Amino acid sequence: MVEASSIERSIRAGLACTHLEVHGDGAHFEALVVSPEFSGLNRVRQHQLVYAALGERMREEIHALSMKTFSPEEWATR
Repeated sequence: MVEASSIERSIRAGLACTHLEVHGDGAHFEALVVSPEFSGLNRVRQHQLVYAALGERMREEIHALSMKTFSPEEWATR
């Protein structure tokens, strides 16, 4: 069973985050990711960066991941 903290570590290792929350039940997860690397990118590209940070884990360990992604500027105006 995959733990949310393990997913959080993987995202942090592959992506500079100013805010990160991951919650889930071992198979289905939700992530809130704020990263300066998202600045100027559309949502699809932002999600692709998170998937890249997780790498093979998305194919092998994580059944589902719902994401909300924001640049720091977007996050500040929420």
